[in-house]
Amino acid sequence: MSDSSNQQWGGRFSEGVDAFVARFTASIDFDRRLYRHDIEGSMAHARMLQRTGILSQEELSAILSGLEGILEDIENNNIDWSIELEDIHMNIEARLTDRIGDAGKKLHTGRSRNDQVATDIRLWLREEIDHISNELKRLQTGLVNLAEQEADTIMPGFTHLQTAQPVTFGHHLMAWYEMLVRDSERLQDCRKRVNVSPLGAAALAGTTYPIDREFTAKVLGFDRPSRNSLDSVSDRDFAIEFCSVGALLMTHLSRMSEELVLWTSAQFDFIDLPDRFCTGSSIMPQKKNPDVPELVRGKTGRVNGHLISLLTLMKSQPLAYNKDNQEDKEPLFDTVDTLKDCLRAFADMVPHIQSKKANMSEAARRGFSTATDLADYLVRQGMPFRNAHEVVGKAVAYGIEQNKDLSEMSLEELTVFSDTIKEDVFDVLTLEGSVAARDHIGGTAPGQVRLAVKQARKLANDNAP
Repeated sequence: MSDSSNQQWGGRFSEGVDAFVARFTASIDFDRRLYRHDIEGSMAHARMLQRTGILSQEELSAILSGLEGILEDIENNNIDWSIELEDIHMNIEARLTDRIGDAGKKLHTGRSRNDQVATDIRLWLREEIDHISNELKRLQTGLVNLAEQEADTIMPGFTHLQTAQPVTFGHHLMAWYEMLVRDSERLQDCRKRVNVSPLGAAALAGTTYPIDREFTAKVLGFDRPSRNSLDSVSDRDFAIEFCSVGALLMTHLSRMSEELVLWTSAQFDFIDLPDRFCTGSSIMPQKKNPDVPELVRGKTGRVNGHLISLLTLMKSQPLAYNKDNQEDKEPLFDTVDTLKDCLRAFADMVPHIQSKKANMSEAARRGFSTATDLADYLVRQGMPFRNAHEVVGKAVAYGIEQNKDLSEMSLEELTVFSDTIKEDVFDVLTLEGSVAARDHIGGTAPGQVRLAVKQARKLANDNAP
């Protein structure tokens, strides 16, 4: 390797790096997406160096101007990345020196690539968390609006995928919303630990130069500088935590996807998805496949895998920085990309879901979904719950034999199982009566769904920037 290709660190070496090793160890193919954040961090570092007397004003002006020119070149796709220069940091620094001369060589004073890359990743991830949070809010808004429209739409609620009790579609959608609220809270909590500046920790032990870490942290919008130089350059907890949040978010989207896939099937036929979010079959003309939810369900596996990759990457690393940490970026980058794409797809699709109300209601009528309501009715007449449970069980067995729902039985048929049953029992055996009766906080009554929607909108307004 020539002097020009290893001038950033090659003084100690007597021979060049093998060409294959250069390609094997280089990260420029994937870490170049950090270019804006690398330049942002370098500008803040340069300002600090001038502020503490390490750089002159003229040198600072040359560095800032040079970095702005490099940023423009990159954004105009007018730059050739060099594998020999390994990574985004050394590519930018080498080009800066080519542009402005020796002043460019002074930029790296008081820092290392170790704290530089840790700073870049935190700046990048902080920005991406904000983008993901915005898409998550957009999806939440879509769910809330759809839940309001469907507050009165009755559908079967399931346990074990068996008909359990009637609920409303709006209530079901607000259950999805609650999952996403927790995801949003976890994202914001994770962001707090991302928003710490490692810049100034240098390679592992800090620096002898009179740097001002509080200044660079403030300029870069961090909450504070990190407290320990060894931990600063080797910590990837924030990336693992983010991937953990991402894996749980994707798990929630996957659960939603599974229900959407089921509900669009001919066997359920509860909803219709817009054609633009579906595809057809190359051989079967009748097919309308729910590809978006299926693909989101599938992509959950890759995000779960990235979390395991990062946990495994860090599990045996001694302090401080190790080359292993170069492997943190691709799983992290792909997790971010996957989350943004999946959230965008759902946020675009969910507001346009069309419910098939008649099919949902008919499905709720099957499976004796008001059996618990009958048991509760008997308890209110003074019967112990376990006795009521047995009475209703016998009534259900009779209904199966006669192919009759509880609401379809006559009063004479019902009183065979208990003479405490009166004419008013039919008020609770209807789907509408069953749903309306659960009128408490968190219940499925239409009024409670609308209250939950109102509270969700208030929460969104309270948390608005």
